[in-house]
Amino acid sequence: MATQRRRFSREFKVEAVRLVVERGVSAAQAARDLGIHINVLRTWVREQRADPTHAFPGNGQQKPEDAEITQLKREVARLKMERDILKKAAAYFAKESM
Repeated sequence: MATQRRRFSREFKVEAVRLVVERGVSAAQAARDLGIHINVLRTWVREQRADPTHAFPGNGQQKPEDAEITQLKREVARLKMERDILKKAAAYFAKESM
C-alpha cells in the first residue's frame, strides 16, 4: 500500500525553521513537536540559510535561477529543431539540384 507524500506550506516551513534558528529549540525537539522527521527539518534549515528570500518557492513557482534554466532549455530545444529542419532542407535541395 503506497502512502501519499505529505506537503507542507511555505508558512509552516518558515515557522518550523524559525523555532530552531531564532528560538533556540533543538532540531530534534522541534521535529518531534511538529510531527516531522528530523532530517526534513534539517533540510529546511539548510535551504533557508542558503537562500532566505527564495527558500520554499511552492507549487508552480521557481527560483529565478531555475526559471532561467528552464527558459534556456526550451530555447536550446527550439534551436536544435530549427537546425534539424535546415539540415533536411539543405539535403533536399542539394539532392534535387543534381
